[in-house]
Amino acid sequence: MKCPFCKEDRDKVIDSRSSDGGRVIRRRRQCLVCRKRFTTYEKIGEGFKLYVVKKDNSRVPYDRDKIVTGLQKACYKRPVSAERIRRIADKAEENIFRNFDKEVSSAFVGESVMKQLRKVDKVAYIRFASVYRDFRDAGELIKEVSKAITEVEPVAQPTLFD
Repeated sequence: MKCPFCKEDRDKVIDSRSSDGGRVIRRRRQCLVCRKRFTTYEKIGEGFKLYVVKKDNSRVPYDRDKIVTGLQKACYKRPVSAERIRRIADKAEENIFRNFDKEVSSAFVGESVMKQLRKVDKVAYIRFASVYRDFRDAGELIKEVSKAITEVEPVAQPTLFD
């Protein structure tokens, strides 16, 4: 690996760790000539493709940006940060790649995202579900809202200082 500062090809790896759900390895390196440090990332080559099988049985390449865009729309004007959206997408994506290697149904992708989003913001979850599940009538939507509202949430335990 050539140093981005002095362009020499002599370095040592100081630290390595997995990131992006285990699909990327981050390596911290130090140039043995100029002693400056830099970071490199290794990921699987483009030969690997996961395809999403849609409802009409068409197949499209998996695209993480579609998940993030859907989450951003669902979380619009909600108290959900961009970092939280990224973490929801990460967790959903980890679930997808843990279970599938060539093809995944769009239903599984949507359910993986909704499972994570439901824990974070119920309104955003309903927004996402209303688009994703394509409710046929208001009754189906009301039923989903009722389930989300009546879901038992953990109650914070009082501390000595409450």
